[in-house]
Amino acid sequence: MALALLASSPCSPIAAGGLRKPGVDLELVLAVDVSSSMSLAEQRVQRDGYVSAFRHPDIAKAIGSGANGAIAVSYLEWAGPRHQTVLMPWTIVGSPEEAKRFADTLATKPIVAEAGTSISGGLLAAAGLLAHSQAAAERRVIDISGDGPNNAGPPVGPMRDMLTGLGITINGLPVSLPYGGANGFQSFGGQYLSLYYEHCVIGGPDAFVIGINDLAMFEVAIRRKLLLEIAGQPARPRLASYARPGTLTFDCSTPGTAPR
Repeated sequence: MALALLASSPCSPIAAGGLRKPGVDLELVLAVDVSSSMSLAEQRVQRDGYVSAFRHPDIAKAIGSGANGAIAVSYLEWAGPRHQTVLMPWTIVGSPEEAKRFADTLATKPIVAEAGTSISGGLLAAAGLLAHSQAAAERRVIDISGDGPNNAGPPVGPMRDMLTGLGITINGLPVSLPYGGANGFQSFGGQYLSLYYEHCVIGGPDAFVIGINDLAMFEVAIRRKLLLEIAGQPARPRLASYARPGTLTFDCSTPGTAPR
């Protein structure tokens, strides 16, 4: 349903009932992984990273530099195929005060953890948000974080392809933090998750990946990623089809994809 709605009226400036949607420079869905493989401390640092970013003057400056001087942003948490929760509905941010208000409200929301890592489910929920956005922008971006490959729900590759075919950009924030025991993706080496996101998750105009392998990196990495998305500037973009010679290859059409 979400994909059908997106396909029928992408970027339409007219809302239901004939009312004109306010123009913004960017419609941005922050799709954040809350799978139980992340500890409470890691979840807290991740949430604080987004809160701190929207309180930072550089973010307000970037928002104000656009033609409309405003963005529409929503904050979605996802885990398994049946867990997608909108913590912050669509909010138009067009001033430092509005950015701070968004951050302050987000900071009050409870932190939860659920089983499963369905990147495809998170992308589909983000598509639904874009289909019901009450603003109109030429750029639509899903900013998705995750600490593992898609291991539940539909395969992620076809989902990515459908969304990018509608002009949506998907950027990735893969989180590869050290754990006491082996797990599915880290057993393949430290670069596995970033490569997985490059090949199977990101796509669309100027898509990019910024990986995190240290808790101390969260705040800076999230702020940098948001600045690039808001300003519309690529960070050495690598489209999902990109492959360096000699690197691992992935079959993105199956759940729990392993490299070959």
